[in-house]
Amino acid sequence: MSETVLIPGGRDVRATLDTAASDGGGDATGNGSRADAVVVACPPHPQQRGHRGDERLTAVSNALTDRGIDCLRFDYGDWDEGYGESTDADNTVGWAVERYERVGLFGFSFGGTVALVTAASRPGLAGVCALAPTARLNPDVDAGCGPRRSYRSQRANADPVRDPRLDGRLGARGGAGQGVGNRDDRIRVRPLLRRAGR
Repeated sequence: MSETVLIPGGRDVRATLDTAASDGGGDATGNGSRADAVVVACPPHPQQRGHRGDERLTAVSNALTDRGIDCLRFDYGDWDEGYGESTDADNTVGWAVERYERVGLFGFSFGGTVALVTAASRPGLAGVCALAPTARLNPDVDAGCGPRRSYRSQRANADPVRDPRLDGRLGARGGAGQGVGNRDDRIRVRPLLRRAGR
């Protein structure tokens, strides 16, 4: 089930809340039961036709709702060089934090960078995922919004958990890690998940 949500703030930000299939029919006002977790999905660049109906965002939303997690996909307000778009994401996360026990953040391309920048100021998030983030949000803000905790794969089938350059870093962030690769790299995710207790 989906419904339109107006996100409070100084900009016109509208979102679609996709509720989980196992959801008890709660709504955006907090009436009825609902999932206890939501992922806020940041769309690609609005000047490149990015919007909350983007096929990658809807695919992520479908996968989440099938697993009992709600998804809040939003549109940015009027273009503001990345500054307003970051505010839009932060306001949308704020809306979600008021209504859910656990909030995650996802973004694709420009939205991936918006998600990383937003997550840097929201340490209480359950997680953040950036699919193909851009290097920069605008001339003042890049995707390296904090200390780098990544490992770039140098060989096929790299196992970043067993690489000594990554040891000790996973525990410092509660089991979180980041794998970075290009189209010719393969990073094994299962060891990361095992290490994180998932």
